[in-house]
Amino acid sequence: MTDTADPFDSIVDAPFDSALSERYLVYALSTITARSLPDLRDGLKPVHRRLLWAMRLLRLDPAAAYKKCARVVGDTIGKYHPHGDQSVYDAMVRLAQDFSLRYPLVDGQGNFGNVDGDNAAAYRYTEARLAQPAIDLMAGLDEGTVDFRPTYNGEEEEPEVFPGLFPNLLANGASGIAVGMATSIPPHNVAEIVDAATLLIDDPNAAPAALLAHVKGPDFPTGGLLVDPPAAIAEAYATGRGSFRVRARWVREDTGRGTWAAVVTEIPYGVQKGKLIEAIAALVNDKKLPILADVRDESDAAIRIVLEPRSRSVDADMLMDSLFRLTDLEVRVPLNMNVLDASRTPRVMGLKEVLVAWLDHQNDVLLRRSRHRLAKIADRLELLGGYIIAYLNLDRVIAIIRSEDEPKPVLMAEFALTDRQAEAILNMRLRSLRRLEEMELKREQAALEKERDQLQALVDSPARQRTRLKKDLAKLRERYGPETAIGRRRTDVAEAAPAREIPWDAMIEREPVTVILSQRGWIRAMRGHADLAAADTLKFKDGDALAFALHAQTTTRLFLAAADGRIYTLGADRLPGGRGFGEPVRLMIDLPAEVEIVALLPAVPGERLLVATTDGRGFLARADEILAETRKGRQLVNLRPGATLRIVRPIRREGDKEIDDHLAVIGDNRKLVVVPLSELPEMTRGAGVQLQRYRDGGLSDARPLRLVDGLSWAMGGGSGRQRTEADLTPWRTARGAGGRMAPNGFPRDNRFG
Repeated sequence: MTDTADPFDSIVDAPFDSALSERYLVYALSTITARSLPDLRDGLKPVHRRLLWAMRLLRLDPAAAYKKCARVVGDTIGKYHPHGDQSVYDAMVRLAQDFSLRYPLVDGQGNFGNVDGDNAAAYRYTEARLAQPAIDLMAGLDEGTVDFRPTYNGEEEEPEVFPGLFPNLLANGASGIAVGMATSIPPHNVAEIVDAATLLIDDPNAAPAALLAHVKGPDFPTGGLLVDPPAAIAEAYATGRGSFRVRARWVREDTGRGTWAAVVTEIPYGVQKGKLIEAIAALVNDKKLPILADVRDESDAAIRIVLEPRSRSVDADMLMDSLFRLTDLEVRVPLNMNVLDASRTPRVMGLKEVLVAWLDHQNDVLLRRSRHRLAKIADRLELLGGYIIAYLNLDRVIAIIRSEDEPKPVLMAEFALTDRQAEAILNMRLRSLRRLEEMELKREQAALEKERDQLQALVDSPARQRTRLKKDLAKLRERYGPETAIGRRRTDVAEAAPAREIPWDAMIEREPVTVILSQRGWIRAMRGHADLAAADTLKFKDGDALAFALHAQTTTRLFLAAADGRIYTLGADRLPGGRGFGEPVRLMIDLPAEVEIVALLPAVPGERLLVATTDGRGFLARADEILAETRKGRQLVNLRPGATLRIVRPIRREGDKEIDDHLAVIGDNRKLVVVPLSELPEMTRGAGVQLQRYRDGGLSDARPLRLVDGLSWAMGGGSGRQRTEADLTPWRTARGAGGRMAPNGFPRDNRFG
């Protein structure tokens, strides 16, 4: 019986944190270098490189017949990329989508998805072959230009990188999320990249800004407009990080009788048309963009999205600015040029660094191709030298072959031949022993010697290498130049300001309304301006009554102030209609049921409000600065213990000038003070300053006034008459005083009315 090793003998005792970190680091490095980040030299991730390599071995050239994608995916995952078939097929689909890649590397036949966001058909239905850019990217693979490595099972070989001159990293871009880092490179125009690279060949010290004379910005397959200012574009390319603001392309189209429609013909890169139209339709249905009436998708092969305004008077630029702000008709495309350099190290590079490193790779490919060709020429010249010696001594060579049992050593000794030369002579066919063959061999020898000298001069001279690289780039530019269908720039650069903040009232049809708020907090907006003097005749629920009534427009925003010091903003257009009793305002805002509503008034731009609390403190607040668009509102007053918010009233204006200059404050003790408004601070939140001091009770009412007009209040008895105290000198004082008793005849409820 043989002894078996105890499996527990192989267990290694290690701290959990170090073991976990070591294993996670291995995973992270694998994700970064073998999955998510592209190689700077060919712009490909391993899955894309292996797909194209498998298609090349299947001889799927642009002139060849299509083959099923299932065959390509099968070869790829079986020989080179042992991962899921669906993920590999998804990568292949993207290589064939002309709306995802600026220069598709795969020529697909069948359903490969669309810009609406629909998925491709299964790989058993679709077919594919290589596109011309892929051929240009793989050019030179058989010429010793790059290293090959064994595949995962050691049965095959695959290239570490593609050597072709096509600048795929910038031309098609890349995106991916690794562990702790990500990459996002938008596509660019090949002709512009070639021009910038040529500039760097001529002037390696060219400033990054000089490259932007050629590289205008990204060139997206879906077109659109790049609207960033030149300074922002330059900063992004200099650092390798930033973003580009891309807008849809649209035109105003007259539809007759003075009407018009906005027609979108190109949408931003990466935006799914189906979801975009759904988002625009939701704005229409939810009435979040009232100036837009309808959206229609009339697209076929070309995109055509028709946007109908609510009326012919709508400003087209305002409509589109609103859509740019609210939908993906304008997006930001990120730039994060995080790539693997020649040493497989992830780095964030600027545009110049990327081009310099890519040119270094291409120069290395040129040298390796030249040296590989020189080696081939040397081998061929060696054989040609042997053939020529054989022809010059043909009779003796034939005699040796006929008479010697081992002619090879004899030939080598007599004619000073190498082993390869002697072997080649012995393997010659009799039909090649003719006079013309010698002449052809000498011509071939001369041609090869000339080519060898030229290649050796190229290898020895960096200047010749630069010249050769420029010529090769010029040939590439001819194929992808701006005058060609594939090379024409699709994304125009047109600087535009950020989409305007459209005034919300511009979105709403202006109509007069009367806003009614009951004591129990039920709110409604009646159409038209009703007679506020007759507001007592309105119907309310049993036990309820009128609290506030005011005239407004549907474009008006309303302030609702609560006793706990919070203030809320309501849109008059969002209030329930005047039929019935309305709806509880607490359903629209987060106002606790036990908190009293102390004020409801319109929010007038530029207006200042008096804010006062029951403990006699107050301040001024500017209406524009205290708007609160959320349900929670905002805290306006920091209340002291036991105090509540009592007064929120506007400072009266005539035109742009305030006419109120003083403030009248009366307490529960009927003492009155009149203080200058200039003594009150302007705040957006706070406890305020002391307006009047009390021994007992607190503040009852406060009202701004113009001193020259005196103080007026309504007389009782329903007569509608008013009484005015013209001389307020006895009550004028600095703020914080206790005050004097109110004038004779002042209302018993201590309210100014």
